[in-house]
Amino acid sequence: MRNIYLSDITMWAPGLGSDPELWKNWAENKESIALSNESPKLEYTNPLFRRRLSQITKMTVEVVHALLEKSHINKDTKLEFISLRGEIARTFSVTKGIIEDGIILPAGFSLSVFNTPISSATLAFGLKGGYSVLYPSKNDFSESFKAAVAPVLAGTEKEVILVYADEFVPEAYGDKRPSENIPVAFACVISVEKKDECIVFEDFSNVGKSPVEFLRFLLK
Repeated sequence: MRNIYLSDITMWAPGLGSDPELWKNWAENKESIALSNESPKLEYTNPLFRRRLSQITKMTVEVVHALLEKSHINKDTKLEFISLRGEIARTFSVTKGIIEDGIILPAGFSLSVFNTPISSATLAFGLKGGYSVLYPSKNDFSESFKAAVAPVLAGTEKEVILVYADEFVPEAYGDKRPSENIPVAFACVISVEKKDECIVFEDFSNVGKSPVEFLRFLLK
């Protein structure tokens, strides 16, 4: 396959925030991501906009904002959003309401759909390139990564913004919660053009099933 270049990595997670030193230590297994519902404050957005956003959506907005600030990329660039679980906490709340009360509130439902995080980011920053939402086959991150970079490999896009996010799965899910229940989000630019401080991908051998381990690889 042709080489692709990954650059301008931004990330956010509970306990680490976006602190570069903490993330460096995390990559070296010296720090841990807090398993909590902590979310970024998004103080650069309208209070009414951020008031009802979930953890996954707030983290998505945060890493996209940081990437735009870092890369100054064109706002017409297409976004590729990957998530293993999407708005799982809000989906649980909506489902519980249907079962217990027999009703579904339109506002709650509209904020529970899978594309809520990335669509919220496009609204927050006026992004006009459109987006794709990818759910990994059999929870295999590498499969969705391949789909995300396909437009670049095929030559239909010179570059895309890749965004991954998953929130902390509530205790209510009990033993159904995933073994890798880690709330984290990251974003990066994937391009056919080599950039300063970029990571070269000649194949997919360094892209595994776990998005967390993929991020660790990127930061080492």
